[in-house]
Amino acid sequence: MVFLAFAESIQLLPDGTMFIHIGLILLMIYILNRTFFRPINKVIESREKNKGGTSTEAVEILQKVEEKNARFDAEMLEARTKGYELIEKERRQAVSQREETIASVKEEVEQKSASEYKELEAQTAAARAAIAEEAQKMSDKISSNILKAA
Repeated sequence: MVFLAFAESIQLLPDGTMFIHIGLILLMIYILNRTFFRPINKVIESREKNKGGTSTEAVEILQKVEEKNARFDAEMLEARTKGYELIEKERRQAVSQREETIASVKEEVEQKSASEYKELEAQTAAARAAIAEEAQKMSDKISSNILKAA
C-alpha cells in the first residue's frame, strides 16, 4: 500500500521543474569544466610534454634512428667489402712475388747445377787422364822390370 501511494506521487508528464533540472545540469557541467577538468587536462598535457612529447614525435625519432641504423649498416658493409678487396689484392701481390722468387731460385739452382755438372765432368776427365797416365807409367815400369829380370 505504501508503494502505491509513492507511485501515485510520481509524475510522468514534464512540468516546469524539468527546465530547472536541465539548467542545473548545464551549470554543473560548466563549473566542473572550469574547476576540475581543465586543470586535470593541463596537468596531463604537461606530463606528455615532459615525458618526451607526443607519440608522433616518438615515431619520427624511431624512423630517424632506423634510417641512421640502415645507413650505418650500409657503410659498414661497404667498408668490409673494401677491406676484403684490399686483403685480396695484397694476397695476390704476395702470391705473385712468391712465384717470382721461386722461379728465380729455380733458375739459379738450375744454373748452379749445370755449372757444377760441367765442373764434375771436367774433374772426371782430368781424373781419368791422370789414372791413364799413371797406368801407363806403371805398365812401363812393370815391363822394364820384366825385361831386366829376363
